[in-house]
Amino acid sequence: MLKAGVLGAGHLGKIHLRLLNQSQKYELVGFHDADEENAKKVVEEFGYKYFKSIDELIKAVDMVDIVTPTLSHYDCAKKAISYGKHIFIEKPITNTVEEAEHIRVLLAEHDIRGQVGHVERFNPAFIAVKDQIKNPMFIETHRLAEFNPRGTDVPVVLDLMIHDIDIILSVVDSKVKNVSASGVSVISDTPDIANARIEFKNGCVANLTASRISLKNMRKTRFFQKDAYISVDFLEKKCEVVKMKDAPKSPGDFDMILQNAEGIKKQIYFDNPEVPNNNAILDELETFADAINNNTTPIVTLHDGTEALRVATMIIDQF
Repeated sequence: MLKAGVLGAGHLGKIHLRLLNQSQKYELVGFHDADEENAKKVVEEFGYKYFKSIDELIKAVDMVDIVTPTLSHYDCAKKAISYGKHIFIEKPITNTVEEAEHIRVLLAEHDIRGQVGHVERFNPAFIAVKDQIKNPMFIETHRLAEFNPRGTDVPVVLDLMIHDIDIILSVVDSKVKNVSASGVSVISDTPDIANARIEFKNGCVANLTASRISLKNMRKTRFFQKDAYISVDFLEKKCEVVKMKDAPKSPGDFDMILQNAEGIKKQIYFDNPEVPNNNAILDELETFADAINNNTTPIVTLHDGTEALRVATMIIDQF
C-alpha cells in the first residue's frame, strides 16, 4: 500500500480523504490545510491526522494528493517533487500553462509519476462508449450547473468547461487549429456562462457551452461521426449509440430504414451499452496507484492536463 497525504481539506479534499482512507491501495497518513480552524473541524469529525507543516506531511508519504485552490497547485507540486514524491493534482493542473510546463519538466527530471484529476475520464457512461468514438467530426457539449458560490474565483471555463475540453482532446486525434469564444459575467467578476468553438486541423469542430447560473444541472456531450451518433450523459450516467449500416435487401417490418436523395438506403439501429456502477474519484486515485506500482503511464497525464489548460486559456483570452 502506498502512503498518501492530502493537501487541502475543503469540499473536494474531504472526499479524497474519505476515499483514500477506504482504499485497499493506499494508506492514508494524514493531511495539511492552510486554514487551522477548518483542519481542527476535520480532525474532530473524521479523526484524520493533521500535519501543521506541508514539509512534514510530504516527507511522511509516497504520494501527495493536491486538492488545494488552483493558485497554490504549482507551489505544492514543486515542493512535493523536490522530495521525490508522486503527485496527484486536481484540475486545472495549475494557474498558468507556463507553471504546468515547468512541473512536467521537474517530474521528468525526478523520474516520478503525476496524474491530473480530470474525473470525467472515469465516468462510467464515457468508459462504456469511448472505444466506439472513432474520428468524430462534430462534437457538442453542454455543462450547466446551478449557482454555487464555491468555484466562482475562477472563470466558468476553468471551473466547468475544462472537463469537456479534456474529454474532447482525449478522443480527437488532431491539433487545435482555431478557437473562438464568448463569455458573460452575470453574478461573478469572471464569466459565468461561456460558449466556445474549437476547430481542429483534421476538420473536426467542437461546440462547447458551460454555465454556472442555470436553473437545472446538465452534463451532456454528443459525438457525430461517419455512420454513427453517440450521446453521453455524464450526470445521469447514461449513453446511447445510434449507428447506420447498409440496409438489407429485404428489411423486416420493424427495421428503421432511411433513404437519401440518391436512393441509398441505410438501416438505423440503437445500442444502449451497459453502464457499470463505479466511484469515478476512487477509480482515478486507484489507477494512479497502479501506474506508480507498475511503473506505467497514468490515464490522465500531466501532458493531458497541460493541453486542457492550454485550450482553456485560449478560450479565456477571447473574452
